[in-house]
Amino acid sequence: MSGLSGKKRVYLETYGCQMNFSDSEIVASVMTDHGFTVTERQEEADVVFLNTCSIRDHAEQRVLNRLRELQHLRKKRPGMIIGVLGCMAERLKTALLEESELGMRIDMVVGPDAYRQLPSLMLDAEQGQAAINVLLSADETYADISPVRYGGNGVSAFISIMRGCENYCAYCVVPFTRGQERSRDPLSILGEVQQLVDAGYREVTLLGQNVNSYRWKDPDTLAETTFSDLLAEVAATDPLLRLRFATSHPKDIPDRLLHTMAAHQNICRAIHLPVQSGSSRVLARMNRKYSREDYLERVAAIRAILPGCAISTDIITGFCGETEEDHRETLSLMEEVGFDYAYMFKYSERPGTLAAKKFRDDVPDGVKSRRLTEVIELQQSLSMASNRRDLHSVQEVLVEGYSRRSEKQMMGRSSHNKVVVFPSGDHQSGDYVQVRITGCSSATLKGEAI
Repeated sequence: MSGLSGKKRVYLETYGCQMNFSDSEIVASVMTDHGFTVTERQEEADVVFLNTCSIRDHAEQRVLNRLRELQHLRKKRPGMIIGVLGCMAERLKTALLEESELGMRIDMVVGPDAYRQLPSLMLDAEQGQAAINVLLSADETYADISPVRYGGNGVSAFISIMRGCENYCAYCVVPFTRGQERSRDPLSILGEVQQLVDAGYREVTLLGQNVNSYRWKDPDTLAETTFSDLLAEVAATDPLLRLRFATSHPKDIPDRLLHTMAAHQNICRAIHLPVQSGSSRVLARMNRKYSREDYLERVAAIRAILPGCAISTDIITGFCGETEEDHRETLSLMEEVGFDYAYMFKYSERPGTLAAKKFRDDVPDGVKSRRLTEVIELQQSLSMASNRRDLHSVQEVLVEGYSRRSEKQMMGRSSHNKVVVFPSGDHQSGDYVQVRITGCSSATLKGEAI
């Protein structure tokens, strides 16, 4: 294989959550440190990595279809290496290497804790050997690797501060594909934040499968840093740096964290707080460790301590045993909270999870789909109502670039994580612009710079 200036070229394609996009930047760093260059053109790639998601069957089917497409590309580039990374690699392991079952050839299967080994695994793959490493680690955080920020907007960046999850929600495969929780040394996080500030970035999002369970104990002094402590330290780095975080678990969002947000204007007024269901009975079966009442109490605390804070959520319809009454409770909770936006899905049974072992997937697919449609339609009306409340207000918008539709329009996000579009003028990416909101759809605010 030959590449630009003698370097082999790697093409990265990422599926799923923000953590996967952050991990792909780690992979890019590991590969460039070993003589590769990252390309955005798959047709010139010597190596193609798909960084995958296993949260739903649909996500895995998309990857399998993509892998079949890549077999045709390999006919034009016979020496090309194809690798599957991430959660799907961790879940399916050697099954991905069995050509007879999948009707395709995959050269590398690498789990999310083995990215440091990619260069040595590449050597095996180039020699025609099966290259696989899906061992989970108790301490891997990639804290010492500086991610390669490729394909971004140069304004916003992700920083992984912890990995893994130990909540074991009944429907979720993440604890099995990501392993136990482990947090990064806060000094390494603050160092990465400063590097981004020095490079001109204006927004960072702190990431973790369960980000607000971050907890670091200094091995020498035994002093403990909580997520609230870390958030305050990052916010103090630069007042012009916006700070976000994802994803939160409702059981791990204490008043102290909310007061920390209130004390720092550059911590965005937006919290993603997945509820999954409005029924306490279903939440118990999901092993979510809170009730409907507990969730609403946390929402009330957010409203009291952070007035006007946007709240978004995740909702699953058709979980095992969900009745029409359970579904109506989800709809009523949505109305009571008035979510600003939501990610909504119908339940997809994942092999190996508690739900797959313990419960029967007994809600017919048609019923799941109908309930999902009702949830989506309600959320669209709630999102529209939320955006209408912003009409005539002035929002501080961090410009991310041109609108997708026209270079006559700029787009950016408000502190509430709402997309705002306004005339370009002489504004540039990275500018903070005061925008008066003059119109909206359920997904976008429209306005004029003042």
